[in-house]
Amino acid sequence: MVAFDIEKARFNMVEQQIRTWDVLDERVLDLLFSVRREEFVPREYRALAFADLEIPLSANARMWTPKMEARVLQELTLSSSDRVLEIGTGSGYFTALLASQAAEVETIEIDSRLAAEARAKLARHHYRNARVVEGDGARGYGDATYDVIVLTGSTPVLPPRFFEQLDSEGRLFAVVGDPPVMEARIIRPASTGARAANNLFETVIAPLVNASTPSRFQF
Repeated sequence: MVAFDIEKARFNMVEQQIRTWDVLDERVLDLLFSVRREEFVPREYRALAFADLEIPLSANARMWTPKMEARVLQELTLSSSDRVLEIGTGSGYFTALLASQAAEVETIEIDSRLAAEARAKLARHHYRNARVVEGDGARGYGDATYDVIVLTGSTPVLPPRFFEQLDSEGRLFAVVGDPPVMEARIIRPASTGARAANNLFETVIAPLVNASTPSRFQF
């Protein structure tokens, strides 16, 4: 039996999945080699750590595909001074990518088991600037403001509370809508002083637990 070559699999992931999705930022590509994805996936799925699929974490949560993780990280254009709020910690892998580029990451996870596991993994890999909080962040969390906000689960509508928590020059990433079509969207400041939404790609991902839903007219 031929031994599994994990570094070749990682290289193939970057070259065949991620570069072809217009992820060309060398800072992002370098992180995909240094932040070891296989150490964040559930043990039973470790052989699929570099596959182009969503890996199950629980009944309600899945890891993003590698190409989506890389594309979103590139679009956020993080700086070393950024404070980040992540809603939906999941495995902690995307948290680790964020923490590798930002000053500080506060990440909120509603599932107590996932929160504990992610906290342990991040501590094991010495991400001291990432703080995992068990709680419900689907409609905002706390009173602080941030340079960057990332929702890792979808939401049918984007709660206005997130804009209240976003600094004036901040940006927000969310997947908005309902199946079968959702829009991956990044929202940035516009020259008019308002905010401009840029639709990046269509996708379908699981919603955040307790995600905000539109008001329905009732007769």
